[in-house]
Amino acid sequence: MQRRLTLKSLAALALPLPALGILGACSDPKAQFRAVDLTGADYAKDFQLTDFNGQPRTLADYKGKIVVLFFGFTQCPDVCPTTLSELAEAKKLLGADGEKLQGLFISVDPERDTPEVLKEYMKAFDPSFVALYASSPEKLAAVAKDFKVYYKKVDGKTPSTYTMDHTAASYIYDTQGRLRLYTRYGSGAQALADDVRLLLKGA
Repeated sequence: MQRRLTLKSLAALALPLPALGILGACSDPKAQFRAVDLTGADYAKDFQLTDFNGQPRTLADYKGKIVVLFFGFTQCPDVCPTTLSELAEAKKLLGADGEKLQGLFISVDPERDTPEVLKEYMKAFDPSFVALYASSPEKLAAVAKDFKVYYKKVDGKTPSTYTMDHTAASYIYDTQGRLRLYTRYGSGAQALADDVRLLLKGA
């Protein structure tokens, strides 16, 4: 009988332990990103491109903001408009912090994506988003290689109806311009907003 009482007493004593934080002390306090953590990666560190207003741009121009950057083209039927729409929605979800989010779009279709076309395309999603282009096909190829991005022209029924295959993902940089995350296509606006919040908190 005494043995039963002892076991019951031990069981009763064990119940309050979580409330005392003993189990919680074993949990990992490190922030958990929804996207793939690329902190410390030795590629995609910077670029030298031109924006739709003819201004030369590098990542340093956006220091102080969280930059979400991806490659695409304005006549893309699905990936690009979906990505830009999610980025615009994430900015809204961030509330006042949305002003600290900068969307950058690098065109892989220099034949059709003129500065004027790029500017109008960005306006359709958010006027603060900036589209960039390379000064030559060779420079575009070099930038894509540095960013480990794939793109290829795919012929259509006529010379002007071609499409572009390209990597469908985005890079995310912290406020110091350091590459931090790789977010896959279709991850959603909420996941992006959550990761941006963590980066803004210094994660």
